[in-house]
Amino acid sequence: MLFFNARSVLERQPPLGELPADKVLFTDTLKTAWPAMLESFLAALITFADTVMVGALGSYAIAAVGLTAQPRFLCLSIFLSMNIAVAALVARRKGAEKRSEANQVLIQALCLTAVFSLLISAPALIFADSVLRFAGSRDDTHVQAVMYFRIIVGSLIVQTLTLVINAAQRGAGNTKTAMKNNLVSNALNILCNYLLIEGRFGFPALGVKGAAIASVIGFSAGLVLALASVLKPDSYLFLFYRSNTLRFRSGILSSLHKVASGAFIEQVFLRIGFFLYAVAVANLGTSAFAAHQIGMNIIGISFAVGDGLGVAGISLVGQNLGRGRSDIAKIYGIFCQRIGLLCALCIAAFYAASGSAVYRLFSSEPLILEYGSLIMKIIALIVILQVAQVICGGCLRGAGDTRYTALVSLISVAIIRPLSAWLFVYPLGFGLIGAWLGLTLDQFMRFILTWTRFKSGKWQSIEL
Repeated sequence: MLFFNARSVLERQPPLGELPADKVLFTDTLKTAWPAMLESFLAALITFADTVMVGALGSYAIAAVGLTAQPRFLCLSIFLSMNIAVAALVARRKGAEKRSEANQVLIQALCLTAVFSLLISAPALIFADSVLRFAGSRDDTHVQAVMYFRIIVGSLIVQTLTLVINAAQRGAGNTKTAMKNNLVSNALNILCNYLLIEGRFGFPALGVKGAAIASVIGFSAGLVLALASVLKPDSYLFLFYRSNTLRFRSGILSSLHKVASGAFIEQVFLRIGFFLYAVAVANLGTSAFAAHQIGMNIIGISFAVGDGLGVAGISLVGQNLGRGRSDIAKIYGIFCQRIGLLCALCIAAFYAASGSAVYRLFSSEPLILEYGSLIMKIIALIVILQVAQVICGGCLRGAGDTRYTALVSLISVAIIRPLSAWLFVYPLGFGLIGAWLGLTLDQFMRFILTWTRFKSGKWQSIEL
């Protein structure tokens, strides 16, 4: 337990009061983190399985679905930033014992989300063809990619309302509730994939279209469960809480804007960087992009560990800052980081030993397997950097330090990742492996920048 010692974590920072026992702090971290970790891990596993199922149709299908990822997340940018703000604000209000304000945050966020969903989904549907062309679709992937994208974006409002409710639950520390909602949603998605992609038990074989429809069915189930979780009078978050009104409150809107604006800028930089990076890889051809997409699905498993602990960081850091205990917020943040390091080392060892064996689950094409053998070695290094920076970033966002995380995304994701990938891929002639070297450099820079900021302690004095 020396690795999880509260006083050594604080270093020279004096405690602001009595500190709970190390065992209590460690147990609380795990209690909050494990549902979020399991949720993120299984969600990534579902995406993994989704790609395996689509892969049965051929590399064109993997590439077609993969091409829609960044345009879709570009559409989700404003909502992902809203979710960060909602989680941080609900956590602060819960820590300060202001249940009424926490519920008002949720109500106002839901109203804003519904309006923005309609405003964004309409043009995305209309310009889907042009967007996917720009994303790098080719003749053998374009029609399928456009069809998949339109079905997914058509259900945008269903996805976004679910995301907001789950974000609020995580901020309140109800990570088990969000986990259960997503587990059922994702399980239904996989079941419908099995029935609709290749056609089983009398269901039509719809291929890529079936995968999109299965996702929408899963999203819809997730919304029903999320709504059910905030319709219970005994729940901390209750849509009909006695003080809830549809009247917008300037104080809450101001706080939402303060956190969400920085998070939105960050999301824009992230999506621009990811988009340009994906375009650079897509231009290498269908097989190379399919191999790349498989690698991104594999690395998503390790990202899930960092993401889950980052969610725990948002909740624990936010709640303790709301209580005026920045010292305990720091302890929880570092405990999350150290748990993440142990998990990352185990995952990296597995990836390094597996070689291209994992790739065989997706494809038997020799070229894809050849790429996979090299990519898995790079992923083993990336995992350690990735998990660390995701958790540090989550802790900073929980404190409301989203303007700094936006700056990190501008420098590392929007500039360093696409430029270094292009340099390694084309002028230096490393091909697909060059793109992964660019990704490694991006992860390293994000780790350095987020860890330095967390260590500085400036996030501990941010008011929301």
